[in-house]
Amino acid sequence: MRAITRPVIAAIAAASLTLGACASTDTAPAALSAMDAPDSAPRPIADHDWAFYVEDGLASLAYGRAESDDVWLSLACDRGSGRLELFRPADADGQPIIYLESGGETERFTGRIEPSELFEHGEVLAEAPTTPPVFQRFRRLGWLGLHDAEGRALMVAHPASTDGIERFFAFCG
Repeated sequence: MRAITRPVIAAIAAASLTLGACASTDTAPAALSAMDAPDSAPRPIADHDWAFYVEDGLASLAYGRAESDDVWLSLACDRGSGRLELFRPADADGQPIIYLESGGETERFTGRIEPSELFEHGEVLAEAPTTPPVFQRFRRLGWLGLHDAEGRALMVAHPASTDGIERFFAFCG
């Protein structure tokens, strides 16, 4: 797999969310109420969504608020690689973990923290194959839960963006 660098991931995420140049004052995801059952569908947040973007053999799938730098999580890959690069804003506690859930499946991805111009505490970067059950559930259900120092945030696709999730994983292989 061709190494995807942090600037490339950030640029792809920025393009996919049409990010503005101003820093957001609210970059930490707000924890949402727990779901009744693992497969029940949580509700999307009105001004946040998943955005799929492809350029020059690279794809990204980023969750955040359009027209801002409020990005909660971004996944990127090379075409057909079967590998993902993940990044999220780092917490003040400095733990280089990306802890995800979807439909009862959970996975922790250990990475590293890198400095960032967008995020106060830097960003956590990690790698993973596309095959863990948490990604397969996400692909099927259209939502991921992100656990961090603030708690749990549900990143739910709006109906119009669910196709982008499938297209992203098909592209990645």
